[in-house]
Amino acid sequence: MTAARAAADILHRAPGRRPRVGLVLGSGLGGIADRLEDGIAIPYADLPGFPVPSVAGHAGRLVVGRLGGVEVACMQGRVHAYEGAGFDALKTAIRALKLAGCDTLVLTAAAGSLRTEVGPGRLMAITDHLNLLGANPLTGPNDESFGDRFPSMTDAWDPGLRALLKEVAAEQAIALAEGVYAAYPGPSFETPAEVRMMKILGADAVGMSTVPECIVARHCGLRVAGCAVITNLGVGLGDGPVDHHQTLAAASAAAADLEKLLVGFLERLHEKDGSRS
Repeated sequence: MTAARAAADILHRAPGRRPRVGLVLGSGLGGIADRLEDGIAIPYADLPGFPVPSVAGHAGRLVVGRLGGVEVACMQGRVHAYEGAGFDALKTAIRALKLAGCDTLVLTAAAGSLRTEVGPGRLMAITDHLNLLGANPLTGPNDESFGDRFPSMTDAWDPGLRALLKEVAAEQAIALAEGVYAAYPGPSFETPAEVRMMKILGADAVGMSTVPECIVARHCGLRVAGCAVITNLGVGLGDGPVDHHQTLAAASAAAADLEKLLVGFLERLHEKDGSRS
């Protein structure tokens, strides 16, 4: 099984480490991986079945180290449905983190806001999602060793973990919004009509990732928390065009708040269950 071989390689290349939390960094947010203590970087290309990103802002390496007192395996970059490679590599990566010892997955992403009061530079804890990709990563034969054929997505975004994010944000005076994340196929940005549609459906932010990782993680029993970094207002809600350069720049500017939030969150996990960190 490819995921098992990848997990074995991770543990071999990071001897003595047993990551508890998997962390996926979105566009423009990869610099957080450089803050890990005693970090050991492993290129995705050296891990069987792992994705090799083709998009700027995604370095394509796994960094194993400590953050906030917790052993973490940090995915510095991801692949997206629009890159055309399917979901096999994504499934391998998330399942490898599970087999390497993770019980929790924290997903981050750059996203456009569908609420004018939550503008660029804000953080948004993900409460739920809309899968508008037109595909599901669990399509095809089910691997019973990881989970049931029909996994529930009730509370897919763990309420307890989200409560910890909110506590830390309040303590550190970080303005943390909450909302539903819509996954849009891309790579073109949304049209004004599509933005209006997603608002009607109940979305608060839109991006091109994150939902597939959540689905795979819940299927194999990982708890999931998510935080979107708002890089722009959706088309038609603000002034000026939206492009990827703007996304990267705005994400980088908000990375400091995200880092403080993640470190505080991990410290709180360590306090709650230090024996497993």
